[in-house]
Amino acid sequence: MSETDATDSRTLRNALGCFGTGVTVVTTLDKDGGPVGLTANSFTSVSLDPELLLVCLSRQSNSLRHFTASNHFAVNVLHIGQKKTAQLFATPGAPRFQDTPWEAWHAGVPILSDSLANFECAKYAEYDGGDHVILVGRVLRVRHDHDYDPLLYYRGAYRELHFD
Repeated sequence: MSETDATDSRTLRNALGCFGTGVTVVTTLDKDGGPVGLTANSFTSVSLDPELLLVCLSRQSNSLRHFTASNHFAVNVLHIGQKKTAQLFATPGAPRFQDTPWEAWHAGVPILSDSLANFECAKYAEYDGGDHVILVGRVLRVRHDHDYDPLLYYRGAYRELHFD
C-alpha cells in the first residue's frame, strides 16, 4: 500500500476505482425529441423527502448539452445481462437506441425496458462538478425488478456479485 498526492490523477483514479459502483444508462431527449443516452456509474440517492437522486456527467460527453437543456431525464440501473448495453452506451457515435428496447413514461424520456431499476426524474438542480456536471433529479416515477443481480463496475472492469 502506498500513498501519494491527490494531484497524481492516475493514482487518484485507481484509488477511486476501489469503490465498486452500479452501472447506469442516463437518458433524455434532444431538442427534436430524439432519444439520447450514455453510460454513467456516478449515481447516488440524495434524499427520500423530497425524492432526489444525482448523476455526474462528463463535460467531454457529446450528449451533455442535451441533458443540460432538458427538464427531464431518466436513470436506468443495469443488471448483469445488460453488459452489452453498458458498452454500447459508452461508445461515442454508436447507434445506441437502434436495437435497445425502450419505452416512454409520463415525461417522455427513454426508459430502458427490462432494467434492474428505472427512475424518471424532473431536473431539480444542476451544479458545477469540475470536469463533470452534477444533475440532481426529483424522482417522478420508479420501477424495479428483484429477479436480477446488478451489473457492477470495479477497478476499471464490469463485475458480477458472487455469493457463497
